[in-house]
Amino acid sequence: MLADLGRVCGNVGLQLNLTEGMFMRNGQVSDAPFSLNRTNNSECASYVYLGREVNMANNLAPELRRRKRAAWGAFKSVEEVVKKTKDARMRAHLFDSTVLPVLTYALMTWTIRKQGKDAISVPRR
Repeated sequence: MLADLGRVCGNVGLQLNLTEGMFMRNGQVSDAPFSLNRTNNSECASYVYLGREVNMANNLAPELRRRKRAAWGAFKSVEEVVKKTKDARMRAHLFDSTVLPVLTYALMTWTIRKQGKDAISVPRR
């Protein structure tokens, strides 16, 4: 199938960049080396696509950990301002406008279970 894609790309003047490309295999494919035009390609267990970590097991736990780390980073960027702000509404607004968007980015695409939902809801308490 990849050879067919390479051939069709060549027909329209495109070329597959096999040195930078990686692949991810599902359980349906053998563990044989993956190559095209005698070039072995690197394999990965997961990758970030459109802001979401994707893996073949559709395991959301790594993505939730990644989102939490990013949310902490967003919080750290406004932490000094939050400490100096006495107004509780302003502090909540800072949190809602900086931390929550980072934490819940691409939330609509997640198939989330109760455990994952609880993991996300902790910062909101």
